[in-house]
Amino acid sequence: MGNSEARVKRGKTLSDSDVTELSNLSGFTPQQVREWHSGFLKDCPSGRLNKKKFIEVYKQFYPTGKAEKFCEYVFRTFDTDGSGNIDFGEFLIAISITAQQDPRKKLEWAFSMYDIDRNGYIEKKEMKKIMDAIYDLLGEEKKGSNSPEIKVDQIFSKMDVNSDQKLSKDEFVTGCLQDDYLRKLLAPSAS
Repeated sequence: MGNSEARVKRGKTLSDSDVTELSNLSGFTPQQVREWHSGFLKDCPSGRLNKKKFIEVYKQFYPTGKAEKFCEYVFRTFDTDGSGNIDFGEFLIAISITAQQDPRKKLEWAFSMYDIDRNGYIEKKEMKKIMDAIYDLLGEEKKGSNSPEIKVDQIFSKMDVNSDQKLSKDEFVTGCLQDDYLRKLLAPSAS
């Protein structure tokens, strides 16, 4: 997600222009936007989803894993304005990205999650943090050849084509598109 999304706060009500704008940004029809908004308000009567509620919802999908760390990264990526809440506009854009069929767009979103400091690159320390969170989420063993450090080194050896110890968005997306294992590991919804 980027800075091209609308900055208008969208809470309990949507104007016709909000619906049109969100339809254009998300690819959903105006009717679908209204339906998503109605459902969002049922779950979030305030019109905003805070981090605590987001984590509660996310944990339902991973009841045996430790979802908190991973949710922090996902939440930060969805909270495009840094408000500490996800408004309906941010929610809808996130749903449209994760629901669409284009793997490149999903991988671009995944890149934004891995780029924790938002400097336009993924560094090993950032990827290790996310990998550690994914392992916790999935209940994966973190020892031996399956340790996050070793996995990150393997990923960088395949993807870091210019050997600068950081991954550009293009290196990340291209690397994932060319390697099914990496795509499933780093962005499972982009398969």
